[in-house]
Amino acid sequence: MKPHALATHHVGIHRRHRSAAARLLDRFLHRYLALPVGVGIALVWANTTPERYFVFAHSLAFLVNEIGMALFVGLIMQEIVEAVMPGGALHSWRRWSLPLLAAAGGMLGSAGFYLAYVHGHYESILAAGWPMACAVDIAAAYYVLKTILPRSGALPFVLLLAIATDLVGMLIIAPQYPTIAVHGGGLGVMLVALGIAGAMRALKVRSFWPYLVICGTLSWIALYREGLHPAFALVPIVPFLPHEPRRLDLLADPPDDDAVHHFEHEWNTLVQVILFFFGLVNGGVLLRGYDTGTWALLLGALVGRPLGILTAVGAAVAAGWHLPRGLGWRQLLVAALASSSGFTFALFFATGVLSTGPLLAQLTIGAVGTAAGSLLAIGAARLFRVGRFAR
Repeated sequence: MKPHALATHHVGIHRRHRSAAARLLDRFLHRYLALPVGVGIALVWANTTPERYFVFAHSLAFLVNEIGMALFVGLIMQEIVEAVMPGGALHSWRRWSLPLLAAAGGMLGSAGFYLAYVHGHYESILAAGWPMACAVDIAAAYYVLKTILPRSGALPFVLLLAIATDLVGMLIIAPQYPTIAVHGGGLGVMLVALGIAGAMRALKVRSFWPYLVICGTLSWIALYREGLHPAFALVPIVPFLPHEPRRLDLLADPPDDDAVHHFEHEWNTLVQVILFFFGLVNGGVLLRGYDTGTWALLLGALVGRPLGILTAVGAAVAAGWHLPRGLGWRQLLVAALASSSGFTFALFFATGVLSTGPLLAQLTIGAVGTAAGSLLAIGAARLFRVGRFAR
């Protein structure tokens, strides 16, 4: 083989290898595997060399949970805002209020089943853990539904339900079990953040970065000073961001054809990296010591929440509310099951409801077990030929 041909041959091999690597990375990101891979590594690590794992997790916990997750919750809020715009799946008050009613039904169902189980087994000391049964793992629900039902109203429906549920849970826990020091003065900082965001919106600032860096940082400081979890810092800022109405069939995956959509794609890629570390930092649970609290949490999340959601939605539709566009009862069942996973957000709530010890260990194992809700959603979608399984 001639030298130049050999060189060309090597370049071709290199390009093919790079292309294969790029395809593998693209498949990994578009199938939303970052979070479960991180959780899997954490579980193995924590149950083999627990001391090393917990030192590592503790060193990254603040950076990942308090700062990184703010970007994820902000991305979720961006999808919700565009869903309630004209033409979106949740446009009209009868549609966007339905997920809020479903959230209330889901909380009543999960808390009711949890409390009934612990009282029925005469372990009322576990009753304080009921907020963990109500927690919804927003990341798990988001990526399960984005995989199964990317072009239906199920995605924004569950995202709004999950955001509302976890916000209420945070508000319930924060005053009673403060885990963040309260310094005060946060309200004034929040008003400044909202004022700057409003001014930039009036000036038609199209770049996302000034909103996220300036207003998002101020909002984060405000929540942190008030003792509220700063992972929700971008929730009040996102409505001021540039938005474009999405057609229903493009709801979950807008084309990368302008500055707004290009930033959303970059934002989604960054968030998946954050979710990998989120799973790695929070997913390391020691799988021993399960007992009454474990089964109560599983029952509340996997049975109580879907039943509560379906009952609340059924009552609301009978009273005149409307299901989101593209969402039928089979899709609603899959969505309710997808929201039954509380995993990582239940672990968020864990240290706020019980002190470290055997009782908390029972609940954390139950929180890990609720990840089965994602598998139940996929199984129901296959059984009823919903979404991607319809073909």
